[in-house]
Amino acid sequence: MSDLPIGNVFLPVLPLGEACLFPESSLEIVVTAPAALKALEIAARTGGRVLAVANRDDATSSRDIHRLGTVAEIASDSRTLESGRRVELDGMHRARAVTLVGVDVLLAESAMLEDGDAGDDWGAAVEALARYLHAHPDLRSFLDRQRRSPEPMGWVNLACQHLPVTATARQKLLESSAAQRCQRISRGLEALLRKEHGA
Repeated sequence: MSDLPIGNVFLPVLPLGEACLFPESSLEIVVTAPAALKALEIAARTGGRVLAVANRDDATSSRDIHRLGTVAEIASDSRTLESGRRVELDGMHRARAVTLVGVDVLLAESAMLEDGDAGDDWGAAVEALARYLHAHPDLRSFLDRQRRSPEPMGWVNLACQHLPVTATARQKLLESSAAQRCQRISRGLEALLRKEHGA
């Protein structure tokens, strides 16, 4: 991915419900909530980017969101029949909302976060993913369409985003450094394979 921008940036906040968007990945969602639609309008006028964040488990208001999310570019945006919008987001950088402004529609002062160097840890994660995809060939073609980077971490981030883990576990993966993410997804994939094969 490209170098991190210098300094904090203000971005409209797009809540994703239980979903999580990772850097170097894409996510398609249907947006119907009025505040989220307004956030998309603001993004369209200010550079086409949002801070995509997951909602907290016990969310009761628009401010009940995780502060760490992903800066995303709106790759496509079209109307749905039900007066909502179908949006495809391309994940760029992890970012933390330092300050939130607004009541329903939120703007976040967003600080970009370094992912850190995965070092040699990505190798084991990619190998574990390859074994998992060998057992699930239909998933391989899906992930191929979702990948936004040729880098190995792109595969790791896709695994974090799409494999069957809880929303809480997925958020913890997003909050982890690249090396920690590789270690955790490698262990998680191996555990999934063992469970599926009854080991």
